[in-house]
Amino acid sequence: MKKIRVLVVDDSAIVRQTLEELLSSDPEIEIMATASDPLVAAKKIQMEIPDVITLDVEMPRMDGITFLRKIMSQHPIPVVMCSSLTDKGSETALKALEYGAVDIIHKPRLGTKKYLEEARIQVCDAVKAAALAGSKRIMPVRKHVKVAPKLSADAMISKATPSAMVQTTEKIVVVGASTGGTEALRVFLEALPSDTPGIVIVQHMPENFTAAFSSRLNDICRVTVKEAADNDSVVRGRALIAPGNRHTLLKRSGARYYVEVKDGPLVSRHRPSVDVLFRSTSRYAGKNAVGVIMTGMGDDGAKGMLEMKNSGALTFAQDEATCVVFGMPKEAIKLGGVDRIFPLEALAGEVMRNSR
Repeated sequence: MKKIRVLVVDDSAIVRQTLEELLSSDPEIEIMATASDPLVAAKKIQMEIPDVITLDVEMPRMDGITFLRKIMSQHPIPVVMCSSLTDKGSETALKALEYGAVDIIHKPRLGTKKYLEEARIQVCDAVKAAALAGSKRIMPVRKHVKVAPKLSADAMISKATPSAMVQTTEKIVVVGASTGGTEALRVFLEALPSDTPGIVIVQHMPENFTAAFSSRLNDICRVTVKEAADNDSVVRGRALIAPGNRHTLLKRSGARYYVEVKDGPLVSRHRPSVDVLFRSTSRYAGKNAVGVIMTGMGDDGAKGMLEMKNSGALTFAQDEATCVVFGMPKEAIKLGGVDRIFPLEALAGEVMRNSR
């Protein structure tokens, strides 16, 4: 089997060595070369084209974003951005996704055996997903819609009448996505009206990035979008995005749905895990839920979606043609957990039609 050849670009010798060791531990991956900055990387690419590039965000002589734009305009190669934990790094890395990067990972650092094993899984999975994605992107033309001022969640809750609060038929929407999901979620959420049923989302993304990602979506969507915090209520007009590196579960107390955000081991190779969200939804929302599984590599969410379907929930999958990586939807379909399959652009309308 042909191995995935990777070019590692980072100005830190320690990071280059750590990435090389982590990636080389996977029998499906080999290091083509390493480079200390984009100018050195460009010379190596002239001699041999890698299958995937891991690219540092902040480097001397040329930053990662400038190099990414040059790659995408001259010779598109799948790129995984390696970012630090800083807020500035998070914002820049999110811009990289808009410019064509496939995924973001945290820069691995020296740490405990458990940390390095988790880092190995995440880094190798990101590179494999990038290789599968190739240069495929879902970037439809943006519609310039003026977003009306949003009410706060407190305002929406305070306007609910006592009789509404005791109803037990309020719909809940849960969404799972991975590689390619940042753009897919933008398309999905931008299409939803302000009175959308409460939404909880797991997008595989490192910690520190989900807050910036949520804020960016909140600026362009009619629904309110925020990073989920423990005990946040799930209410109409609001989408909660699971924080990176924390599992997020749907819970219910009487007529109130809320989320629990907690630590825990990797589940289906991820934290947060779509399976964790979907399984909790099957238990606490049952037939009042609508589940959506989107683009991504692996099988996270497949078992949880089947549990949702068996509990009476309606389940949708994004179709292969509009997925950057048709892994997670494919596995959920194969397992029998999906009721209907739709292209990305149709998912929001179908969710609304089936959750009134």
